Amino acid sequence: MAASCRVKLNDLKMDSSSHGFPVTILEQTAAQLVCSPADQKLALHLDEEDELKNLRECFHIPKIKDLPPTDSTLVNENESCIYFAGNSLGLQPKKVKVYLDEELAVWATRGVHGHFSGKRPWALGDECIVELMADIVGARKEEVALMNGLTVNLHLQMLSFFSPTPSRYKILLEAKAFPSDHYAVESQLQLHGLDVEKCMLMIQPRKGEETLRIEDILDIIEKEGDSVAVILLSGVQYYTGQLFDIPRITKAGQEKGCYVGFDLAHAAGNIELHLHEWGVDFACWCSYKYLNSGAGGLAGAYIHEKHSQTIKPALIGWWGHEFKTRFLMENKLQLSPGINGFRLSNPPILLVCALHASLEVFGQTTMKALRRKSILLTGYLEYLIKHYYSEDKANPEKPFVKIITPPQIEERGCQLTLVFSVPIKSVFKELEKRGVACDMREPNALRVAPVPLYNSFHDVHRFIEILGSAITSAKQAANNAAPS
Repeated sequence: MAASCRVKLNDLKMDSSSHGFPVTILEQTAAQLVCSPADQKLALHLDEEDELKNLRECFHIPKIKDLPPTDSTLVNENESCIYFAGNSLGLQPKKVKVYLDEELAVWATRGVHGHFSGKRPWALGDECIVELMADIVGARKEEVALMNGLTVNLHLQMLSFFSPTPSRYKILLEAKAFPSDHYAVESQLQLHGLDVEKCMLMIQPRKGEETLRIEDILDIIEKEGDSVAVILLSGVQYYTGQLFDIPRITKAGQEKGCYVGFDLAHAAGNIELHLHEWGVDFACWCSYKYLNSGAGGLAGAYIHEKHSQTIKPALIGWWGHEFKTRFLMENKLQLSPGINGFRLSNPPILLVCALHASLEVFGQTTMKALRRKSILLTGYLEYLIKHYYSEDKANPEKPFVKIITPPQIEERGCQLTLVFSVPIKSVFKELEKRGVACDMREPNALRVAPVPLYNSFHDVHRFIEILGSAITSAKQAANNAAPS
């Protein structure tokens, strides 16, 4: 191939102010290759020039034959599946088993001595990897703790940040927040004896729209902020895939005297975060989605250092005591400052191992490089969906796919949320039969997430081909089921 045709992802200029950026790159590169942007040739070229492609080798990619819903008559069972479900559960890093076996061996051969010996002393296991996590979320090491699950951490933080007064007693969140966040907010209000209907302020999209406009979020903060104690939003909305403007929302909320926190379950490991620089008050996230630590993995929590001496935990455990005197057992609390004072118990070392394996993969690159690839990877998926499955007003019989995730690259991560003109449950079932792992969420959304750590441009191209046959089969099934 001529040198003029070689387009490296690392050389691409990321202008996030224009959602046309991926289209421009795809079309220009295809022109250099003398092919259509829809041609498989482009996907293979982009993979060849991808400087992150070797990271895929760090993960186990399931084979189609091992996925339970597969129909062997429709697929080559020995191929790797198309795994676009990293927004639900990330793939397993290959080092997970190695690290688990190491600690199981320590337990078997050293017993209790594993707490303070070996390369990953159990009593300090979380602290061995916390800096890797802090880098991913753009925080200082002392602002991050690895502990519990997301909702436990959210409750612990809310107990300290939500201190309602007669004039400031509301919590602001998005109307379609993930159920865990919704229930956590409800129960925090009930814990304080407050009326949920009056105190739970939910932001709705405009009529006929799926996502929230930043001007509407800022407007409600301006109008209601004086009575809001805490603003709690997603970093990336789980259903629509919308990325919220975290720094603007944080600034606006704090200017009105609110604490501002974020659930980063769908943001950590997906987008670039700068929690310390943005001044976010608190945040929490799970680690089993884009951070690939396995189901129920060890979660993360953050509190900005500006609160390290003023925000104290409401519930305290042994692990919140300063390490240097923790084992004197004098029962005279010397509380660790900041988020470390919120830790309750010793870290679960087997969960630490799984998370360690994934964070090391992240450590081989940067979030900036991953985001660069992600923008083009998801942009390629968007381009092909629009190319093949846009609504055709002149042909109302043609099935179509609508993307409800914002088109602007600065307003989304890697996930696209799709709705269909044919029954979505049938489309999802047909995709699963053909070796595609993605995620359907009620009432009518298919969430598709090409993850830059382990997904390829060829994965996207294969998905689009399979999507066509899945839609055709779903339409035929719907026609057959229709009354004659």
